[in-house]
Amino acid sequence: MLKFQNKVILVTGSGTGIGQTVAKLFAENGASIIILGRRKEPLEDTKKILDEIINRVKSNAKVWLFPGVDVSDELGVSQMYDSLQKDGVFVDVVVNNAGVSGPVTCFPNSPLDEFKSAVGIHLTGTFWTSVQALKVMRPGAKIITISTFFTEEKPYEQRPYRFRSPYTAAQGAKNRLAESMSWELVEKGIVSIATNPGPVHSDRIYKTVYPKAAAEFLRVSGFEDLSPSEVEIANKDIVGLLGEDEKTTKDGIAKAADAVLKVKGGDAQKIAQTLTKLLAKIQEIAEKVQKNTSFMIADRQFLSQTQVAQTVLTLADDDIAKILNGKIIPGDRVFYPVKPHIATNTPTTQPSFAAEVVVFAIDATDKQDSDRAEFLAQHVEKNGGKAVCFISKETPKELQESISSKFHSHVINFKSQEEVQRWLNTAKTVGKLSTLVYLTGKVPSDLKIINLSRKDWDDLVDKFINTPATVIQTALETFVPGGKKDPRLYKGAKATIVTIGPDVPSGPKVSGADRARVEVFRGALRPFATTVNQELSDVLKSNVRAFLVLPGSIDGKDSDNAKIANALNYFVTDGSRRSSEVTFCVDETRD
Repeated sequence: MLKFQNKVILVTGSGTGIGQTVAKLFAENGASIIILGRRKEPLEDTKKILDEIINRVKSNAKVWLFPGVDVSDELGVSQMYDSLQKDGVFVDVVVNNAGVSGPVTCFPNSPLDEFKSAVGIHLTGTFWTSVQALKVMRPGAKIITISTFFTEEKPYEQRPYRFRSPYTAAQGAKNRLAESMSWELVEKGIVSIATNPGPVHSDRIYKTVYPKAAAEFLRVSGFEDLSPSEVEIANKDIVGLLGEDEKTTKDGIAKAADAVLKVKGGDAQKIAQTLTKLLAKIQEIAEKVQKNTSFMIADRQFLSQTQVAQTVLTLADDDIAKILNGKIIPGDRVFYPVKPHIATNTPTTQPSFAAEVVVFAIDATDKQDSDRAEFLAQHVEKNGGKAVCFISKETPKELQESISSKFHSHVINFKSQEEVQRWLNTAKTVGKLSTLVYLTGKVPSDLKIINLSRKDWDDLVDKFINTPATVIQTALETFVPGGKKDPRLYKGAKATIVTIGPDVPSGPKVSGADRARVEVFRGALRPFATTVNQELSDVLKSNVRAFLVLPGSIDGKDSDNAKIANALNYFVTDGSRRSSEVTFCVDETRD
């Protein structure tokens, strides 16, 4: 009997690439396969391949095809599992593979709808595909999540992935989600594992990610006589020309030249010549990025898609899965040399807020959160500054009233970038505005992730990922007006953004499950903050910084607001901008 004979494997994003390869390898080992994805044609091609394999190995297995299923779509995923349940199909292994590149650009220029879409597919798609699968899973089943090596951290280190802020945020959370589910699924006898395979040979990397990253490097400062906005217009047409034949390339450059000509004017032939040089430079940088990445690997080889599939197949083994439940495998295949980004405390610094306006954006969960906001706002005002409090309309009414009674405050919709922008512009009329402090509030303690409704999950993702991204991006545009389209304006600019939260659970009997649940969202904010700051410092040559404070400690003690205030003192100094450390666990005492 073949190893996975009589087993049913569900693979998301199985029409092409790694997903298709995983499906093929399981079919060769006797499994029946459920394939799904957004596009019908690739899935039909995959089904033909799988049917041929099944006939060859004589496994009598079956293939189910669900086209038009986007893993981020609540209804599509739910209906797929309802259909399987109605037909009496039980799933033995779910492989969370579906993914997208997302926007490949500096965070200030990242379209928020694309940001949210990337998070929706990578993180929410993994969550919803996993929890809905419980309808058709029995003890012994496994959930295997494919993530990325860019979001696995060592002590004091976090791997940034410039131009990929939504990708890193979602993937960081996804790793921690796999861990959290492992705690909650024990009583059901179901295993949850994630794998970070490292760089893999794929069309997405070679034809999309590396070229778009190279194009973004060139957009940031402009190219020859082209402004950043003109380079961006050209890149939309020319990046996809890499590897094409001479005629296709020539026609594409001519099309891009026409688009640039409409906004720039000038000589079409000269613009076409410039764009030819631009395309050559994009290819040069993309190849350099690929080569530099290979030097971080012991054998200098990217993995093949078959090797990734073999890893997934191994993790699906009953004995191996029990040993590795809750783990992220492998821990570190790629040696990615980075400066330290995570610290436990900040230097003691005298407060300096004289004549400064500090905006506090507050999304409080409970009174402890509002007390923290009030403590920090009072700290600013005691030291010569003016505190302006923007309170999320999602904050409980009694907490809104408590804050509003003490400080100049407005209750606003944080999810509306236009509304946030309007109020930030109003704050600039009060005085010199160069600091924004965002308080996320806490992750509710009375929940289990696997039992969440889709609405409750979406609310958490909004609270801790999408809404902070909205407010932070809006603050960046407020601090550097026009910087979204002309990143050259960031050079030398100075401002401070601080995100605080969510807290580690406190108390004498905090369970591993409680900690793991909060880490899903802290795990999104760490790589997000690190990525954004690398873009600001290394790419945009800016003195704008976006720091992250993660309150609470591993021993369950309550956070000390005085330590957060001291960190705020430090963040507004020039010394903080010379350090690579951007995430601070101020209540931890470990060296």
